[in-house]
Parts: sequence; C-alpha cells; structure tokens
Amino acid sequence: MVVDDQLADQLLARAEAEGVELLGPDGLLSQVTRAVLERALGEELAVHLGYDKHDPAGRGSGNSRNGSTPKRLLTEVGAVELAVPRDRNGSFDPKIAPVGADPSRRVQRPHHRPLRAWDDHP
Repeated sequence: MVVDDQLADQLLARAEAEGVELLGPDGLLSQVTRAVLERALGEELAVHLGYDKHDPAGRGSGNSRNGSTPKRLLTEVGAVELAVPRDRNGSFDPKIAPVGADPSRRVQRPHHRPLRAWDDHP
C-alpha cells in the first residue's frame, strides 16, 4: 500500500501550521503511528468479538468491549503510547501489541528507509 501524495501533503501542511515537529514523542510520525496502530487494535478486537463497536449484535453476546489499557510500544519512530482495547472476559490477546509482551518489542516496518527531518526537505 502506498499513501497518496495528497494525504501526505495534508498531514505535513497541518503539522507545519500547528507547529508540530516531524519526529519526536509528540511528532507527526508518532501521532500517525499511534492512530494507525490503535485503529488496527480496534479492528482486531472487532474480529475477536465477532461484531463492530456499537453494533447491537453485541448485546447479550457474553463478551464485550471493556475500555483500554495503556501500553508503551517501541517502533522505528520511537516509543508510542497506545490505548490497547480490552474485552470483558479478558480473552483478547492482540497480535500487534500482545498482552504481557516486553515493552521493548519493536513494531517493524517491512522496508527500512531513513526519514528526513523538516530541515532536510527541499
């Protein structure tokens, strides 16, 4: 999958307008990484439970969403604080951020390319 240039331009323009750095704990890359990982975790939970969030099919199912637990995960853009969703029965074990996994476990990008800082852009 390739992120289209228009989306990347929108993100970069908004970050620059709001004074957000590209790198760092509160940088654009950390924020995008957190958002994508949390979205993926939510999808994993939906598959585990067998229904989407707010779907009436979940009523009386015997298991439901039950908030989230904070977890720090190291990525190639640095440490990212995630809100890992939980289920009421405690049976959800996400693949992206496994329960009880060493927080230094890294989420790897398939192809490593160096990232350039704002000052390096032409």
